[in-house]
Amino acid sequence: MTVRATYKTYAQFLAEKFPGNGKIQKIGVSLGTSCPNRDGTLGTGGCAYCNNSSFSPDYIHAKDAIRNIGRTLEKGKNFFGRKYSDMRFVAYFQSYTNTHGDTVSNLMQCYRQAASVRDVVGVIIGTRPDCLPDALLHELGEMNRNECPVILEFGAESSHNATLSAVNRCHTWETTVDAVTRASNEDLSVGLHFIMGLPGESRDMMLETVRRAVNLPIDTLKFHQLQIIRGTRFANEYEEDPTKFNLFTPESYISLCRDIIDLVAPTGIAIERFVSQAPDNLLVAPRWGLKNYQFVNLLNSKTGSKVFSAQAGYHNG
Repeated sequence: MTVRATYKTYAQFLAEKFPGNGKIQKIGVSLGTSCPNRDGTLGTGGCAYCNNSSFSPDYIHAKDAIRNIGRTLEKGKNFFGRKYSDMRFVAYFQSYTNTHGDTVSNLMQCYRQAASVRDVVGVIIGTRPDCLPDALLHELGEMNRNECPVILEFGAESSHNATLSAVNRCHTWETTVDAVTRASNEDLSVGLHFIMGLPGESRDMMLETVRRAVNLPIDTLKFHQLQIIRGTRFANEYEEDPTKFNLFTPESYISLCRDIIDLVAPTGIAIERFVSQAPDNLLVAPRWGLKNYQFVNLLNSKTGSKVFSAQAGYHNG
């Protein structure tokens, strides 16, 4: 079998970003924010595919998750500490839009509260590219330069504006390019998230998105296959007409991932993940019966891909 390009893993990125001893683990933190296309700022109803319960770990739903970030992080540390005794942690503001719906001062207070917890060495902030005002961006740049590493993770989903409109994203690809550029100018590390297989997108369109992304000043990429999740607009549409969706099989998605690797590997941009695994009680389709690590093992075995490893880095999923 031909050995394909070697790509940089997220574990290696973490090891480089946070040098030192101890594995690195992200811990999810909730701010209780909403999204501008849910709360009426830009629209209502949310993205057509989105149910936040499908990617929010159980431990962030405790009563004090919103009001006491420190206690939430301690619970997360205890949860992961059962597996590894020597760990360092990154606070991951994941659910919804974590730069939206509050003042710059209040948001910065939350990020700093997380960074002050023992063994927390940095913060990752998940947000949308249209929710990053210059004042907040400057404060995050100062925090990154003077206090601890700050990483921004933008949900971009696609580079095609027709797709973004169809799934009710309420922003354009040009908005993503602008946000990434401004964040990079503040010396912040940036990651982009994309969904492969959105309705109307061909394989060539998906790969064009990857080509456009790797030409931006980013550090990481996160992909996952489209999943139909209960409680979403797509779930209703799938029930009415499943043929509207051309959902991946593991084999067809491996073929796409092979081409993604070839595009990303030469750039040195890390690939955080290829797939997502929604909770069984929320997942409508497709049902692969594979955990994330099992898919990666299958990808490597089927394509001959080789990945860098990093003993100082760890990421669960």
